[in-house]
Amino acid sequence: MSTPSPTAPVPNINSPFFWPMQLAASLAEQGMELAARNVKFLDEEVRLHGGIKPQLATAHTQRLKLRTLDLCDYSAPGAKGIPTLVNAPYAGHTSMIADYHEGQSLMQTLKASGVRDLFLTDWHSATLDMKDLEVDQYLGELLACVDDLGGRVNLVGLCQGGWMGAMLAARYPDKVASLVLAGSPIDTHAGKGPLVKMVKESPMGFYADLVASGGGLMLGKTMLAGWKNMHPEQHYVQEHIDLYEHIDDPVWLSKTEAFERWYENPLDLPGRWYLQVIDQLFKRNLLAKGDYVALGRKLDLKTITCPLYLLAGESDDITGHEQVFAAEHLMGTSEAHIHKRMVPGGHVGLFMGARTLKEAWPEIAAWIVQQEPPG
Repeated sequence: MSTPSPTAPVPNINSPFFWPMQLAASLAEQGMELAARNVKFLDEEVRLHGGIKPQLATAHTQRLKLRTLDLCDYSAPGAKGIPTLVNAPYAGHTSMIADYHEGQSLMQTLKASGVRDLFLTDWHSATLDMKDLEVDQYLGELLACVDDLGGRVNLVGLCQGGWMGAMLAARYPDKVASLVLAGSPIDTHAGKGPLVKMVKESPMGFYADLVASGGGLMLGKTMLAGWKNMHPEQHYVQEHIDLYEHIDDPVWLSKTEAFERWYENPLDLPGRWYLQVIDQLFKRNLLAKGDYVALGRKLDLKTITCPLYLLAGESDDITGHEQVFAAEHLMGTSEAHIHKRMVPGGHVGLFMGARTLKEAWPEIAAWIVQQEPPG
């Protein structure tokens, strides 16, 4: 019968003699956790800053594919009546601003609120062969969308998409049954916002140099840097601190990824288009003055007499409410057919803020539906 070998004694880690060893083991474990957290943080930084690409949140079909845009169809089956066309901004970010996230989408809100025949312009990033396109080319393709939808639409213009929609309505008044302008600068010299001051004070040579540095394009990454510099502490310091603090919070990460999927993936713009907009619309304010020429005709905003809905943000530092509400006096629509609304919040919140989507846009949708002729 073999004699059992003695078992090794188990150290009593509660003894003060072993406390240094216990502390070292604990620090080593924490070090591994810290290293893993840092790796996760760095990986998420890459994802948030261009690593995840924008995408429209809601199922749709592609009705037209043009050089500058896709016309996306969100319509309910069998929808009839005057189509509603949402013209997303072509100002540096994708049309995801109108179809941001499941449960937080302007397109979903409009459709759920009774706008059944519904479409969206999804603008393309400009390539080098598009660097010399002008505003007229973009208006022409927007006109092609309207004609493909039957020649008459309810037009919803978001930010830059609003002044573009106003141009189309002034050039072809019979093609726009009603016009919604949300955060749209119609009188670009109204108010005293930071963007108004910057554009007035910066010489055209500054903007021309930006285009030249992009090889004839206004690069999205250049514009993104400019937007961030409007709030540098938030974008260059605080957002990184917030990410590190919430790196293990899946709900926070999901919301942040949705936003950065849109924000960190800007579009490139044709340089000629961009310089034309800066000079003629923002510096010289030709559209508001009645001196802007589009598709061969001088535009008179007074020719716009369709029902008009104006939506502005109380703390919008991109498009002040004065620039939006100026349409009330510049356009020919009678006072009885103009609806104005100011909502809390800034510029982006007008189109994808949860509160505005819940409180303001269902009212706008109902207003659009009311414009339908009886029968």
